[in-house]
Amino acid sequence: MAKEEILLVDDDATVVDALAAILRDAGYQVTAARSAEDGLRRAQRSAPDVAMVDIWLPGMDGLQLLEALKRALPRLPVIVISGHGTIETAVRATKLGAYDFLEKPPDMERTLLAVRHALDHRRLEEENEQLRQRLEPDQDIVGETEAMRRLRDQIAAAAPTNGRVLIRGESGTGKELLARAIHRQSLRRGRPFVAVNCAAIPEELIESELFGHEKGAYTGATAQRRGKFEQADGGTIFLDEVGDMSLKTQAKVLRVLQEQTFERVGGHETLAVDVRVIAASNKDLGAAMRAGAFREDLFYRLNVVPFEIPPLRDRKEDIAPLARHFLARYGAEYGRRERTLTAAALDRLAQHPWPGNVRELKNLMERMVIMVPRDRIEPADLEPSLAPREGDARWGSAGGEALPALEALTLKEGRDRFERAFLLRHLEANAWNITRTAERLGIERSNLHRKLKAFGLEPPAPRGA
Repeated sequence: MAKEEILLVDDDATVVDALAAILRDAGYQVTAARSAEDGLRRAQRSAPDVAMVDIWLPGMDGLQLLEALKRALPRLPVIVISGHGTIETAVRATKLGAYDFLEKPPDMERTLLAVRHALDHRRLEEENEQLRQRLEPDQDIVGETEAMRRLRDQIAAAAPTNGRVLIRGESGTGKELLARAIHRQSLRRGRPFVAVNCAAIPEELIESELFGHEKGAYTGATAQRRGKFEQADGGTIFLDEVGDMSLKTQAKVLRVLQEQTFERVGGHETLAVDVRVIAASNKDLGAAMRAGAFREDLFYRLNVVPFEIPPLRDRKEDIAPLARHFLARYGAEYGRRERTLTAAALDRLAQHPWPGNVRELKNLMERMVIMVPRDRIEPADLEPSLAPREGDARWGSAGGEALPALEALTLKEGRDRFERAFLLRHLEANAWNITRTAERLGIERSNLHRKLKAFGLEPPAPRGA
């Protein structure tokens, strides 16, 4: 078992030698730095288990170093030591995140006790994080179809290795859930899992987000920032929607995969990291490579262990257990009585094409727990929330006209068609009660009336009229 590492930062060689001797005799590995800047660099490279920092240092002082260490390594316990300790200094250090405060000259018993307590505190935090992840309701991969059983077998085989993983699947199928399951069963499970949605980060910011930046690297960079790769050091980084990265960013990610090193934006220091990369995409990366939009060398670096998540429409036997899982989860979360789906409601769910996949089903079940006052959920409760299907008469008018081929519609025509069908379904579900429909949609009655007039929607004539 590797020795726990203690970082000492003090410009007084006598103090460093004394503390290092005490700690080494107790079985710890000791790394020493004579300045705050050197101490910060060493901490970022080796991620020590505890840091001991002197207040009075040349250049950056100990309190500034404390702030920098807590930004870079939030879980690192920092013990502040000083030969000129005052209550004011101790209070300030504590507010900045110091775990303990020791006075010089260091007392052997007090020093070892402080280090042991700091290590216990760190272990407790890590155990709590692991327990939180295990208890997180959304961590379960639910489903008993052959495809899902095969997926769980793949996770069990791939997770204990360091092989890079590429997950492919439509939006909403649970790619991040799969990535977290791989991390949770890996040898890195006690280290960070850092998720990055590459599609959600503007192109001009993604390099800074991934690799960090130095102070002054660009306008607004007022302080040094650690990127996601640094934050994931020792653990796993999940690059979601990797196909949305620019070719320039792809080249930098490729270098990290090849060399496990990079530089921050605006920096010249080469930083080394040890991360497992799991990537995911809902795009056809083969087509993207043929179009020159995705690097072949990066694809083959990422695609060591490929995973494919089937869409929900291709595993309809999993709809019922998933729906019950989400009902139980949100019932407990919101303190509601247990909700059940009638057989007819389950049949209606099975008929739906689920363009939003598991995410759509999850959101629908949360809505049912919140909005349905009864214990039993009927098809009528589901209808207003289920998106209309292509070819369904309800996409058309009250007269049931068919939906034209999507290719024949302009964007405005498609939007108007959808809004008309959407309003019609809500009106039918609420028996054409305008007030109740407006409340369900969250709009004013006058606004709803204007839309009905614009779309030519009128209530059906009473029977026998």
